[in-house]
Amino acid sequence: MSSLDVSRGVCALVPGLRHWLENAFFTVRIVDAQSPREREDRRVLLATEIGHATHRDILIALIDGAPSLVPAANGLPARVAFGLEDMGFAFALIAELARPAALPAVGDAASARLMTLAGRVARSDATVLIQGDTGTGKEGMARFLHAQSGRVSHDFIAVNCAALPETMMEAMLFGHKKGSFTGAANASEGLFLAADGGTLFLDEIAELPLALQAKLLRALQEGEVLPVGATHPVPVNVRIVAACNRNLAAEVAAGRFREDLYWRLNVMPLELRPLAERPGDVTAIAAAMLLRQQDFVWPTADALAKLAAHVWPGNARELGNVLQRAVVLRDGDRIDADDLHITGAPQLRVVEQLLAPAEPIRLRDVAHHSKLEAVRAALRETDGHRAAAARKLGISERTLRYRLAEMRELAAA
Repeated sequence: MSSLDVSRGVCALVPGLRHWLENAFFTVRIVDAQSPREREDRRVLLATEIGHATHRDILIALIDGAPSLVPAANGLPARVAFGLEDMGFAFALIAELARPAALPAVGDAASARLMTLAGRVARSDATVLIQGDTGTGKEGMARFLHAQSGRVSHDFIAVNCAALPETMMEAMLFGHKKGSFTGAANASEGLFLAADGGTLFLDEIAELPLALQAKLLRALQEGEVLPVGATHPVPVNVRIVAACNRNLAAEVAAGRFREDLYWRLNVMPLELRPLAERPGDVTAIAAAMLLRQQDFVWPTADALAKLAAHVWPGNARELGNVLQRAVVLRDGDRIDADDLHITGAPQLRVVEQLLAPAEPIRLRDVAHHSKLEAVRAALRETDGHRAAAARKLGISERTLRYRLAEMRELAAA
């Protein structure tokens, strides 16, 4: 948790800011603007208290009219001016201006409680399993665990297991000796040794083949890896943070994931809920994403209401896409509700239409519609990524394209 000083004048002017900041995972200290401070302290002050400000601070002003943000520059603090209608987003903006880079953007009380738990987990050296839908922030949580741990001075290495070529997975994870296979012109230490002393984040852990799961289990249990082509294991000191967008216990029950590895990974489980169940986080993440745009644009209250009402099947990734489009395609100086083109992926809408037909489904169609439901689920879990969805379904990309084409034809009929 990060600490933030807020002046008594700010608390009197906008008393709701303290509550928002606490939900955003800050420890808030109420101070006098002129009180002594440590060099690295950051404060939220009134614009009229600029005489007590440093370049690290944030000045706020309550105004009538359009809101504004002036970023910190030339030794001057950041300045945020807003009216009552824009107060909700302004609070989120202040939190994101003050948030350290290693902390994920949160604004929901439940998310703040989860971050508190994660902070306690980070200080241990236990293996962590993060589960949640695609786009819920699993890598951000893994980076937070590393930043809050005693391993922060060493490397954080992130690898998406679904993106590793299956024939090269073992060599890429555990390393290989020169000449150990065709094309191995040089030796490689592998990702485990690259993360030695630090943290190795294994995303989409369920995509590892069973044979490689056994070797991963040994690496975790023995604290050593055997490079391809080597005869002696190499000791390694790595903290593992694994993540999965599927229910890993269900994968074990289905025989697709080793039970012993599951229990070895599931020492400290963390569950990330879908974005639709974290309404406070929608505004916080939107503020963080808009700050990263080349030109910052304020959303209107109507735009925020529209964002809050959406179910976000693509979670934060979908939110990022919606905001980026709105920044580019907006009609005015601000992002309004009409600028937010919120739609699902075309193939998902096609499947939904087919899964809810106007006429009753005949028995001979049941198997067909079950296949469509499987395709829909795979595309949703992979955020519309066809190659990953095909792997999840156990079919080729060509077969998946054929099925999508068939569904589009049926929907158009």
